[in-house]
Amino acid sequence: MRINSDLSDLAILSEIAARIAGARLELNLTQAQLAEKAGVSRRTVERVESGSVGTQLSGFIRICRALGIVERLEALLPEQASSPMEQLKLRGKKRRRASGTHARRTRQAGPGTTRWTWGDGK
Repeated sequence: MRINSDLSDLAILSEIAARIAGARLELNLTQAQLAEKAGVSRRTVERVESGSVGTQLSGFIRICRALGIVERLEALLPEQASSPMEQLKLRGKKRRRASGTHARRTRQAGPGTTRWTWGDGK
């Protein structure tokens, strides 16, 4: 099954769980062996492979690392590249906040809005 936005959260969790279990079996590891190699409990491996939502992300990453598939996470969330103009605005700093809708409204006057100008008396 391909993972896409049409699937429910539960279906995606189940698919990820099945793929993790498949990767473990491909390496011919028991859950206990994988747990030892990853530095997590066997129960954590069981929860990841069952698609349990209570599993911590750090345990998932350790299991991926032990299976040798942590590099595949890059495809999941590739690093965002800033445009050259954005890089100039930030002057080498990292962006730390989203501007949100309020900042957009104050910068741009949309239809039905008026901007304050000198002499309005408001």
